[in-house]
Amino acid sequence: MLINKITIVGGGTAGLISALILKTRFKDKELEIIKSDKIGIIGVGEGTTEHWSNFMNYVGINQKELIKECNATVKYGVMFEDWTDKPYFHNINSFLETNKFGQYQAGFGNLISKNKEQIESTERLYKKNEMIFDELNENQLSVNQYHFDTFKLNEFLLKKCKERNITIIDDVITDVNINESGNITSLVGGKNNVSSYKSDFFIDCTGFKRQLITKMGAKWNDYNDYLKLNHAIAFQTEDTENYNVYTLSKAMKYGWMWSIPVWGRWGNGYIFDDTLIDSEQAKKEVEEVLGKEIKVARDIKFEAGALDKPWIGNCLAVGLCANFIEPLEATSIGTSINQMFLLMHHLENYEQTDIDDYNKKMNSVMENIRDFVFVHYMVKRKDTDFWKKVTELEPPKTLKENLKRWKTRLPIKDDFNDTNYHLFFEQNWASVLWGLELFDKDKITKEYNSYPDNFKEFIEKNLKSLDDFYEKNQQIAHKLFLTLYRGEDDKTK
Repeated sequence: MLINKITIVGGGTAGLISALILKTRFKDKELEIIKSDKIGIIGVGEGTTEHWSNFMNYVGINQKELIKECNATVKYGVMFEDWTDKPYFHNINSFLETNKFGQYQAGFGNLISKNKEQIESTERLYKKNEMIFDELNENQLSVNQYHFDTFKLNEFLLKKCKERNITIIDDVITDVNINESGNITSLVGGKNNVSSYKSDFFIDCTGFKRQLITKMGAKWNDYNDYLKLNHAIAFQTEDTENYNVYTLSKAMKYGWMWSIPVWGRWGNGYIFDDTLIDSEQAKKEVEEVLGKEIKVARDIKFEAGALDKPWIGNCLAVGLCANFIEPLEATSIGTSINQMFLLMHHLENYEQTDIDDYNKKMNSVMENIRDFVFVHYMVKRKDTDFWKKVTELEPPKTLKENLKRWKTRLPIKDDFNDTNYHLFFEQNWASVLWGLELFDKDKITKEYNSYPDNFKEFIEKNLKSLDDFYEKNQQIAHKLFLTLYRGEDDKTK
């Protein structure tokens, strides 16, 4: 189908990201966003996966500008505390390359065979919240993940949309007109109930309302059999002298708590199972852990799951509208980005085969995320009703099959070859499985020992070079680096 005009409904992060990617790809198409300041954004998604850098590079967003305007900080991964008897780290910036045959598998095998803790072997800077210091230029940060103030990010992305001549319309959609062939012909706006918006293609970014896509007949597939968390309270805490270079995920009695540093404050939240405790009980537990009172900013109830068909006719659902698992591993923004990158290859002159292919791939993407989040709960603790409940759950069939493979060998790229748009690939899985001690150490060691001696020598040399790298390069505290990078006075003195 030929498309000249695209209309996006919703002005949250998903809608603005979609607009910028599509405008970059299709410069000659008319693009508009219908949003209303009367409809707020959830505003708790303050972390990204590595897919954010792909987005920034594609649409041309400057790193330094992002850090200053969005109060961003650097994220190297996720630290997990109290999930097991010792903390572990999901590190994205790996010291070993997956694109070099056997290097990542052999490197992990080497460290596992020596019974090393990954946090001591590969994340020493992260443990101390330091960065390698070289020059303060705009390309200095060799990172692909960030934390940021969601509300400032929204303002920043909206500014970028206006700069690129994307039309912004202030209105509230009240109805959707669909023709006999099952396509949207127009949207009805709330301005005196007479405003009408015609377009060739519509993108639904209305969050949990799913205002357009449900009219198209989309159905929600819940993940209640696998993921039990369904409620969150969000709150802020004061600035500190020490900014983590990671998202802290701390296990609690009935779920887990996140802590994210952004410039000038911390964003926090407790995500829990509200069949066991309510929001007030969750707040009290947080206060007991922190040793101080908190003020809840937002109280959010949700259901983990995904649409069976995010693309129907001339309407595509993106962001929270299409899927939501839970905040663990910050999957929402990355999924929206990958949705758009996948759409780019199918949108021009699309046919039903394009729609079917897109939906099939996105279903696989969501299964990958669902399974990855689920495996985090495969821990030994059973000290509360919640942990007894989640640790006794039956894994999804897809995960169960993969865990059989990965008990005796490390994940490989071929395990994820159905689509390149997954959020989590072999190194992500290996990092978490290692932290959770779900590998058979003896068999992983046997696999490593089977490599030729010259290749094992190469791996040893590679690991030693990591030590040398830390020794030769000056390290600087994360907060001090950001102070200097932002061009501000050193507030730590």
